[in-house]
Amino acid sequence: MKINNYILLIAIFFSLSIAVTNPLQAQTNKLKVVLDAGHGDTDPGTSGNGLIEKKVALDLVLKIGDILGNDADIDIIYTRKKDEFIGLSERADIANKAKADLFVSIHCNGVSSVSAAGFETFVLGTKPNRSDFEQNMDIAMRENSVIYLEDDYEVTYGGFDPESPESYISFELMQEEFLDLSILAASHVQTNVIDNLKRKDRGVKQAPFLVLRETYMPSILVELGFLTNTVDANYLKSEANKKLMANEIANAIRAYKSDINLVSIEDEMASMRSEDSEKKSDFIFKIQIAAGSKKIDTSPSNFNGLENVAVVFEDNFYKYIFGETSDYMEAQDLLTIAQDKGFDSSFIVAFSANGEKVSVNKALKSKLN
Repeated sequence: MKINNYILLIAIFFSLSIAVTNPLQAQTNKLKVVLDAGHGDTDPGTSGNGLIEKKVALDLVLKIGDILGNDADIDIIYTRKKDEFIGLSERADIANKAKADLFVSIHCNGVSSVSAAGFETFVLGTKPNRSDFEQNMDIAMRENSVIYLEDDYEVTYGGFDPESPESYISFELMQEEFLDLSILAASHVQTNVIDNLKRKDRGVKQAPFLVLRETYMPSILVELGFLTNTVDANYLKSEANKKLMANEIANAIRAYKSDINLVSIEDEMASMRSEDSEKKSDFIFKIQIAAGSKKIDTSPSNFNGLENVAVVFEDNFYKYIFGETSDYMEAQDLLTIAQDKGFDSSFIVAFSANGEKVSVNKALKSKLN
């Protein structure tokens, strides 16, 4: 496959510029967050069950902003506050010019299958070993296709074609600088919504969203649910439910701010090194698939065919653990495998090098070291 050299050069230039304008070096105690309501005006996004994506996304964004507006140490910037069309490049420009610390784009999903449902959070990437990589690419291509509504989009995006796999090669050069921070923010959002609102968990994923590539800061894209699914749509029709979801996303942003400590990221790292002797590679992610008061044999036949299941005794329960990896995104893959085997209540757990159980967020924060 012939690589578009122009796109590649642009990607390299932007990748280098990121290191120069890293917003985490700002000596301020405020977190500057850009809230991006997807779509708008002539670009309605997806629809289903009487809902339109552009309206739901804007409603959630305004609710999140209202909640965080009460925080003196968080500044909110909107890409849009009304039903208007804003190009993907312009959305990114708003964030970049503001030197934002975090970019949060809100969307809704929609596919031909009415059974597809759930809440998911994306970070930038084209990692090929994702179990649902093709579906992630389809979602990204659909969201990226909005650039066709922009004048001179070929020039604005350096020849990028949302429907051409070749155009996505450059994304590999863009994803590394802020990937760990983006994953940390995404994990807070996903965990809050799933644990507290009991939505169907579709996990933290990687996909090549153009709006995330164009932003030079930690960035995430949230898919609130499938408007084509009756259960998801009915949930998002409720004002009370939308307020709950907005509150959980707002709390996730607050937790992210607490984690990264903008006053001095270097002090945060020094503190973590003094408190934890483990290196970032020493943390291991595993999947807890079940727990019970009686110990059972860990043979695959007892766990719907899952192999390499281990058991640990903790808090007077036998807990059954599947797989292990030092890569959080690979842990998301393992979680999907466990869920596909029928263990719907599975979740990711983390352990230090000496086998001590630690919080997933602590393990993720160690990657900033």
